[in-house]
Amino acid sequence: MEQYKIWFDEECLHFLDQSKQAKLQRVQDPRQNNVDNMNNVRLEGNRQFKNKWKAYLRAKIEEIETNSKIKNIRDF
Repeated sequence: MEQYKIWFDEECLHFLDQSKQAKLQRVQDPRQNNVDNMNNVRLEGNRQFKNKWKAYLRAKIEEIETNSKIKNIRDF
């Protein structure tokens, strides 16, 4: 299977699995501590996804700038 999101790695899968488990736990037992746990896990996962995406974009921008400086326009 072709991977469309290059920045999405094993760590992202881990956070996604944690989020699914927290949601399942909240659905099975809707107490306030489970709701809070689900929200905390979801927010942390989103924060990690954003950081990975930003790091990927920074690396891509640096690559484009490097290719531009050496006038290598075929790799844009």
